[in-house]
Parts: sequence; C-alpha cells; structure tokens
Amino acid sequence: MKGFTLWFTGLSGSGKTTLAREVEAILLERGMKVEVLDADIVRTNLSKGLGFSKEDRDTNIRRIGFVCNLLSRNGVVAIAAAISPYKAVREENRRLIKNYVEVYCKCPLETLTERDVKGLYAKALKGEIKNFTGVDDPYEEPDNAEVVVDTSKESIEESVKKIIRTLELMKLIPETGESEYSEDEEDEVKQRLKDLGYI
Repeated sequence: MKGFTLWFTGLSGSGKTTLAREVEAILLERGMKVEVLDADIVRTNLSKGLGFSKEDRDTNIRRIGFVCNLLSRNGVVAIAAAISPYKAVREENRRLIKNYVEVYCKCPLETLTERDVKGLYAKALKGEIKNFTGVDDPYEEPDNAEVVVDTSKESIEESVKKIIRTLELMKLIPETGESEYSEDEEDEVKQRLKDLGYI
C-alpha cells in the first residue's frame, strides 16, 4: 500500500480534527495503516516548549511535516490536523513529502465565531488573546489545495466523502465506485487534479 500524507489546514474550529478522525476511521476500515498527528497532541509532546510566535509556529509545522514524511515513506497514511497558517512552511512540507495531499477546511470567521464553544474567538476579538490566527495574526489560504471543503455549508459526511473520493481519483486508495460528487463536480475535481499534475 502506498503511503501518503493528508494535511488538514484551516482556522481554529474549522473542522480539521473532526474530519481527520472521520477519514482515519474509513481508511482503517479499508485495512490501511494510519496515524493522526493532531496539533494539540503534538504541542504537548513533540513541540513542548514552543510558543506562538511565527518562528515557533513554523518550527512546529516543520516537525509535524518531518514525522509525516517518515511515516509516509514507510507505507503509513499520516494525517496532520494543524492550523498551519503560513503558506511558505506548508509548501516546504509539500516539497519534502512525496505524496502530499492538502485539505483546506474553509470556513468564514463569522461562522467560527458563532460555533466557538470555548469562547476563544470572542476573547481574541476583544483583544484578550493576542496573536490569534484569523483575528490579529494572519492565515494564508492555500492556492493549490488538492481538496477544498467548505465546512460552513457541507455536512461532515459530505466533506469526508469529497476527501475520500479525491484520494481515490489520485489513486492513493482503492476505488469503491461511490461518489458524493455530481457529474459536473466530479469533472471539476478531475480538472483540478489534472491541473495540479496528478492525473
């Protein structure tokens, strides 16, 4: 089985971890070896002591990318769920990892603020939390993510099916013949993958 890295990026609360866990369950059911590197867990172990300066955030993402590369090249599906706000470091990981698939969890700030169960966005908007990504620290949207899911409009199931179908079209996992896409959407995805040089 071919190893690859599925890299979820997006603002806090955009659904990265939820989708990563759902995709993990499906890939495990299909008999694949899978490891999820969740940013919160990585920060308490692999990146303990790092803060939230740009330099520390970049170091954290490079470390996750390094581990993903080790796993992927040994036939494991590495799934990273990290805000990873800066394009340049994401692109470093793309160059490092042979089979790198970026999933952009797109969600507007207004929706994230509404669904903010921890109240972090409210505090950041009031200035009580500094350097909060998407509020007073930048999030650079991907230009060429292999998968874009809009978690403000799609259900978890719809987003997961899009991710799985894209992996099938990229020949990274076996096809089951099922697709969440309409014919037009599937043509659009195929054109996107063709433009990115995959098919």
